[in-house]
Amino acid sequence: MSKNIIICGVGGQGTVLAAKVLSQAAISNGERVLSAETIGMAQRGGSVVSHVRIGEDVYSPLVPQGQADVLIAFEAAEAVRNIAFLKQGGSVIVNKKVVQPVTASLSGKTFDENEMISYLEKVAGKVIAVDTDQACKDLGSSKVVNMVLLGAASKTGLISKDELKAALKLLVKPEFYELNVRAIDY
Repeated sequence: MSKNIIICGVGGQGTVLAAKVLSQAAISNGERVLSAETIGMAQRGGSVVSHVRIGEDVYSPLVPQGQADVLIAFEAAEAVRNIAFLKQGGSVIVNKKVVQPVTASLSGKTFDENEMISYLEKVAGKVIAVDTDQACKDLGSSKVVNMVLLGAASKTGLISKDELKAALKLLVKPEFYELNVRAIDY
C-alpha cells in the first residue's frame, strides 16, 4: 500500500524541510520513499510543491493528479491551487493564513481564507484548518509552521508523531529539536 502526499506553500515557509522530515520518518521505518519538489520562482514567495510517495509500488516521485491521500498546505490559496492532486476522500491539512500574492495587492483584490477553506470543505473528504499564527505565538517562534502542520497531519494516520520526532533528531540542529517537538505536539 502506498501513501501519496503533497506539501504546498510559498518559498520560505519550510515546505522542503517538512518533506524531508516525512521522507526520513518513512525511511527510518523501513519504507521506500521517492520525493521531488517543483519550485516556482526561486525566491521567497514563489510557489513550492513537494511530492512525497511512500511504498513498494511507487515508481515515480511525482504524485499524479487525483492520487494524493493528503494535501498539506502551508497557506489556503496554495491548497486551492493544488486541490486537483487530492484523491476523492483524501484529507487536507491547511494553514488558515493566506499570503496575499503581489498581483492581488496591485489589483486591490484580496484572497479570503474563509472562502477558500469553505471551498476546500466542499471538495475534500476531510479538512483540518490550523491557526498557525496562534500556534507560533503560543510556541514563541514563527519558524515552526511546518512542524505544527505535520503534527496536524499525523491525525490522518499518515505517520506517527514519534516517527516525525525521530526524523527531526536526524535533520535539525540539536538546539532547535525541542522547539520542533513542541510544535509537532501542539
